[in-house]
Amino acid sequence: MALTKEQKTRIEEVVKKILIKKMDDFPKDDSEVRNAPFHELFLSAFEDRLKTYKMKIPYLIALSSWLHGLNTSLGSGFEQLAHILSGGYKRQFTGRFILKVKKSQAINIEDIIRDLKSGAQIPSQKREDKLIFNYKNNEQEINALGFTTDNYVEDKNSIKAIELKSVRPNSGEGRGEKQKILYGKAALKFANRNKKIMFYVGFPFDPTATKPTEYNKDKFFNYLIEFKKFFDPNEVLLSGELWDHLSGSKETMEEMLEIISGVVKKY
Repeated sequence: MALTKEQKTRIEEVVKKILIKKMDDFPKDDSEVRNAPFHELFLSAFEDRLKTYKMKIPYLIALSSWLHGLNTSLGSGFEQLAHILSGGYKRQFTGRFILKVKKSQAINIEDIIRDLKSGAQIPSQKREDKLIFNYKNNEQEINALGFTTDNYVEDKNSIKAIELKSVRPNSGEGRGEKQKILYGKAALKFANRNKKIMFYVGFPFDPTATKPTEYNKDKFFNYLIEFKKFFDPNEVLLSGELWDHLSGSKETMEEMLEIISGVVKKY
């Protein structure tokens, strides 16, 4: 099923807002560059190489700052696109909304993390779900770790949660993400005993691919730092796989890129 007319219109609006904002603050000349003495000194070591691009160091710094802002805007935009495609929304389980888990669930989660970290076990979504979804009703209840899901979809039979990542995670972030997701799944299962619980990490595109909509999970996992140690490939939605999962149809990413291209040409 292709995207509906309403979905396409809403996607266009998201793209238009990002594009207009970034057009307005695109660096115009060196006079707008803020003081960055340390950056300038380090970049001066590459002055000969930069001559090829005919770009002055102050302007390069300004452009780098602009690109950082674009990444931030795209990160927020990806969340909005996910909501449009899936009918989901961002949901927080923190503070007074924090969920509970059984003590055995928490113990099993810490055991899973320790074994993955040491290499005693390889990531297995099936094995881990079995460990954290089973508990005794008379066990002590404790607070789960607080967590936020960027895209939350719930129906009468299931809950699907996705943590979206628009940039390459830092070293060591894999362990924290896995712990959060395990607690999230355990807590959601405890609160919704009869529902199927799915929790993924989603990446909007594969930077290691040679074509925009292609992806290779083996290569991508090697590109990430320590994710291979903590995540089963079934827990990660990558590139076109993510967008098809959200929309429930095929070639969604291709449609989205076509929409974006049309908006860019228009402006």
